[in-house]
Amino acid sequence: MADTPTPRAGSGRPKPRPDLTDATWESSSEGRGDVQIAFVEGFVAMRDRRDTDGPALVFTPGEWRAFVLGARDGEFDLG
Repeated sequence: MADTPTPRAGSGRPKPRPDLTDATWESSSEGRGDVQIAFVEGFVAMRDRRDTDGPALVFTPGEWRAFVLGARDGEFDLG
């Protein structure tokens, strides 16, 4: 994932591209959900557990916190 970073939406700064080659991926301890996360180079990466060769979303710690709090508050619920 060392290719050229793409600009972050609204910031003009490049989006981080940490090397995920040796990342230790973790799944939910409750056995629910289809995502895995890894903590790499100060960032949080998230990928689809069913497509481990697919792309990963990379969050800064602040973005990850906002995402988790939004998920807890039901911000992403479809119903």
